Amino acid sequence: MKRLPFVATLVVSFAVAAMLALGVWQLQRRSEKQALLARYTANLNLAPMTYPELAPVPPAAMFRKAQVHCLSVSNWRVEGGQTAGGQPGYRHIANCVTGAERPGALVDMGVSANPTQRLGWNGGIVDGLITTEPSHESLIGRIFAHAAPLRPMLVADVPAPGLAASTPPDPASIPNNHLAYAVQWFAFAGVALVIYVVALRRRG
Repeated sequence: MKRLPFVATLVVSFAVAAMLALGVWQLQRRSEKQALLARYTANLNLAPMTYPELAPVPPAAMFRKAQVHCLSVSNWRVEGGQTAGGQPGYRHIANCVTGAERPGALVDMGVSANPTQRLGWNGGIVDGLITTEPSHESLIGRIFAHAAPLRPMLVADVPAPGLAASTPPDPASIPNNHLAYAVQWFAFAGVALVIYVVALRRRG
């Protein structure tokens, strides 16, 4: 029997070991994500808390009830979204002034079909659920760059006049794909081994 090619065997061994390690890591991430989602679900039933004005939003605050006193609206942001009834539209997010020395708050005041709709609402007390502002970073950017933490955002229970209520934040909407990723890495490792064995047999 011919000796195995040293360099090729070493490279394949390292590649397979790396793919197996990535698969195990994804399984660990799956367990961590499950625990985090369970905490988010439990937060829905907790008493209201003080709105966290600064990023990042801690796990203890995500999906919690809170209240914001919007003294005035400095500007509006428009983002894609949908109503609580599932109709697509445009979310109108108020950048609220909450005090002279405070960073302010983002409040999703509801959805309309018109992105340029003028709103008469200019502040007040808003109750809702805490989530994070929409992210515009690409997948490549999230992988290779250190992204700035997303600011907290309150999704109003009662929309501004002329708007429909936005879909409430829901922990069930957060994907947990780590098991699928783990299976993929294990499959890649198995395929690499099969290809190498076939190559060795043909070489022999």
